[in-house]
Amino acid sequence: MEESAFNASAEAELARIEAALEASGLDIDIEPKPGGVLEIEFDNGSKMIINRHSAAREIWVAAKSGGFHFRPEGGQWLATRDGAELYAMLSRLVSEQAGEAVTLSPAA
Repeated sequence: MEESAFNASAEAELARIEAALEASGLDIDIEPKPGGVLEIEFDNGSKMIINRHSAAREIWVAAKSGGFHFRPEGGQWLATRDGAELYAMLSRLVSEQAGEAVTLSPAA
């Protein structure tokens, strides 16, 4: 995938992630940063960073429990380590960090 196509795809996915987080009802602050970065601050003061990594053609998630990389495959973003789907993993990570169960799904 060409870098410009990847960047457009990743930016669209980051916008869907932001919308899903906003719709979650959690007490969080979401701050989009230049260069394809979402910084999420939870009510407990912890942070999560979600960003595009153009060189690797991946979306990276830095959470309290570790770092995760996702590649576009077959219309989904799948974890490079275990094949987990992006929103399933984000639901788990956000729930852990927020201290309450949440299920995220991409905005249509």
